[in-house]
Amino acid sequence: MKCHRVLVSMGITVALAATVIAQSSTSTPLAEWKFDKDDVGNSPPAWRVAETKGSGKTGKWTVAADDTAPSKPNVLKLETKADDSTYNLFIAEKSSFKDLDLRAKVKALSGNEDQGGGLIWRAKDENNYYICRINPLEGNFRVYKVEDGKRTQLQSEKLETKTGQWYEVSAVMTGDHIECFVDGKPYLHTHDGTFKDAGMVGLWTKADASSVFDNVAVYPPSEETGK
Repeated sequence: MKCHRVLVSMGITVALAATVIAQSSTSTPLAEWKFDKDDVGNSPPAWRVAETKGSGKTGKWTVAADDTAPSKPNVLKLETKADDSTYNLFIAEKSSFKDLDLRAKVKALSGNEDQGGGLIWRAKDENNYYICRINPLEGNFRVYKVEDGKRTQLQSEKLETKTGQWYEVSAVMTGDHIECFVDGKPYLHTHDGTFKDAGMVGLWTKADASSVFDNVAVYPPSEETGK
């Protein structure tokens, strides 16, 4: 295997690999954000707040101290009171990935209309992307696409998750094949060819779902993915 070059810029660690490697617990991430060196109370650099179908009153995404953080001391916290039609987005603007294994730790804090949240990838902008997310209120795990602002469900499975508990949500996509996991267990398997090109990655909640996130990372997809 050829050596990796590592670039560190604006809190992002990026590994540029000459060859694709299989996913493993020791794989070098292509990019990762842990928020532990970012200023508490501020939004981390190189990320953009956005929304789909929103009213213009975007949620507050800030770095916060959290004793329960998977990697201490900080997490990324969203506080929002958005209406039921709003999708709250936090986009890593300088990211660009096509085939990937995207992971993040997610903990739902509150929400009367919605709870939880998850990941977006291959995002062209705030109106075009893929999502997978958990929802403690509904007791399910789903993957969607949002195309021109319209959300279409691709697959759903029942999955009980709890408010106030951390979960790792991950999405692996190779070509048009999507697999989504919670705590390393596969639940969703589907195919979709709407977004074929590389795009940005980010985080997502719906409506008033206020949540915290940690250890956001992009890895190369496993060589087994898509078979």
